[in-house]
Amino acid sequence: MKEYEYVTKKRDEVDAFPEKGMGVIRAIMRLATRFQVAVFRMTNGRMMNKFIGGYPVCIVTTTGAKSGAIRRIALIDLPHGDDKLMVASQGGMDKMPAWYYNVNANPEVQIMVDGAEKTYRASRVSDEEKAELWPHLCSLYPDFDEYQARTDRNIPVFRCKLTDS
Repeated sequence: MKEYEYVTKKRDEVDAFPEKGMGVIRAIMRLATRFQVAVFRMTNGRMMNKFIGGYPVCIVTTTGAKSGAIRRIALIDLPHGDDKLMVASQGGMDKMPAWYYNVNANPEVQIMVDGAEKTYRASRVSDEEKAELWPHLCSLYPDFDEYQARTDRNIPVFRCKLTDS
């Protein structure tokens, strides 16, 4: 059981995912994401622009690591100055989200917020930088702390910098 100094929650304070039904949970998450992405893009971000709890949405477009196909995912918008941050938390599940592999293989991404899409270059931050960013990330979305406490996986954080294109 891994613990990180900067994570305030402890494993015994969070609920584990049930062993049964994870396939159903992932399928529901995939369908909900596809629907949210479609509505968000069709309305230029005027609808489906918040997650439950009122957290702002951004749409991240990646290129498939193996397929080369365009993939889109709804994530929480995590601004940090002119940069954007992405957290591959997947709710603290033990497996990385699919988009993680896409970004690792093809770090150029498009991020759409408020109807405007910009191109960024993503890079995974070091463990030290993650620890520095953690309070900021949790100020934007407090559940990240619970997600990291739930899993032994070191949840990756990416910093996305605007490109010139």
